Amino acid sequence: MSDKIYIFDTTLRDGEQAPGFSMNIDEKINLALQLAKLKVDIIEAGFPIASEGDFEAVREVSKTVKGPIIAGLCRVKKKDIDRAWEALQYAERARIHTFVATSDIHLEYKLKKTREEVLKEAVEAVGYAKTLTNDVEFSTEDAARSDLDFLCKIVESVIDAGAGTVNIPDTVGYAIPYEFGALIKCIMDKVPNISKARVSVHCHNDLGLAVANSIAAIENGARQVECTINGIGERAGNASLEEIVMTIKTRKDHLKHYTTVKTEEIYKTSRLLTNITGVSVQPNKAIVGQNAFAHEAGIHQDGVLKERTTYEIMTPESIGLTKSNLVLGKHSGRHAFSNRLKELGFDLHPDDLEKAFIRFKRLADMKKEIFDEDLETIVQDEIATFPQTFELIYIQASTGNQTVPTATVKLKKDNEIYQDAAIGDGPVDASYQAIDRITKIPGKLVSYNIRAVTGGKDALGEVVIKVQFNGEIVTGVGASTDVIEASTKAYLNAVNKVAYRQKK
Repeated sequence: MSDKIYIFDTTLRDGEQAPGFSMNIDEKINLALQLAKLKVDIIEAGFPIASEGDFEAVREVSKTVKGPIIAGLCRVKKKDIDRAWEALQYAERARIHTFVATSDIHLEYKLKKTREEVLKEAVEAVGYAKTLTNDVEFSTEDAARSDLDFLCKIVESVIDAGAGTVNIPDTVGYAIPYEFGALIKCIMDKVPNISKARVSVHCHNDLGLAVANSIAAIENGARQVECTINGIGERAGNASLEEIVMTIKTRKDHLKHYTTVKTEEIYKTSRLLTNITGVSVQPNKAIVGQNAFAHEAGIHQDGVLKERTTYEIMTPESIGLTKSNLVLGKHSGRHAFSNRLKELGFDLHPDDLEKAFIRFKRLADMKKEIFDEDLETIVQDEIATFPQTFELIYIQASTGNQTVPTATVKLKKDNEIYQDAAIGDGPVDASYQAIDRITKIPGKLVSYNIRAVTGGKDALGEVVIKVQFNGEIVTGVGASTDVIEASTKAYLNAVNKVAYRQKK
């Protein structure tokens, strides 16, 4: 029998907990809206009790995003559940997700409680959450290392208390596929009321087995998978959403099940996340990596040219990626440009479209070939999700092994033009110091990364930096065929984020 596999995306909650992946409220809303376009079934928007920022993010996502169920995580404590509901109550459909550890190692060393105490707390928490919303999920933290009889007992008890979904996590990525599949089968067989709830799994990737364990769970009765875009998350990350979804789609001959995820939005969602966080995926990452659909070996190239399926088990188009060169050039008009952006999934406001078109025309004058990746970078670089306090008008830098690196920067703010110059250790440092002098928002560069968006000597370069402002780390992204301009735009992007927050 073919069953639907429900996709529970926890990028905004578990994914954001990973060092270097934190997002502000506007970025979370932007990503959540894209997850809705991706048509995930559930979005876990955060852990409301964890901080005021997390609470506000869950509340605003609940108010803004339509379509998916919006979930908030909470411990088995009344104050956690109340705080979660306070944020979730605005959602079109809301889910309270409560959890407690069930393994003896967690009970002894972390909770310092008995099994009986934990069982009582779990049942009471689910019962209370059920008075607030009909959709309650319960998770048995560290289930893969829990006593099987106790695990089955607590699952049965929370289902009786009203949990419609029971989640069996491999919290520390300890299980291997055969073992984890057997655990799910045992729960399906031994828990008498299991048919009254949907069984979910949440696998971590400490041994690189998160996706394999999730697939093994599906084969043995799990019908919900908790995962993240690009597999981000605590430590080595979570099961990767794109890998789970495309495995189910590509191997439907074996798995027999399906998801309702719009796979053509996968690549765009992955790119949005990397632009928000400033952390790129490795080139050999499955599905969304730069090399996922690249063929260099002569035998492979020959095979693909003769018949694509010789070396490609899925098409680039199936994840929203196209490898064909963009036919547009410097003589193309707005209509053709707008149509191509819509084909790539961008439906821009007229003002944003005009900004992107101007940038496209400048790029077309500099590059012989323009690719879809160039267009995506233009849109993500030029169209910000927050008002731009400072706009880059001009950058001129000089450097050499016999000269002092100098940069002159001209910025616009509130229709006023400001210009200053500075020297530095190099042209990039000099431009950053000039920006500091103009904006009066000094930052300290923490990390600097650059990559070519496309191939060729005239490739568009994308710079991703992390800058510290008064102890806060902010990500900046900028792109240009000129490295100094891309670097300057990346720094200004970070400064604008700080300026926007100061205004708010």
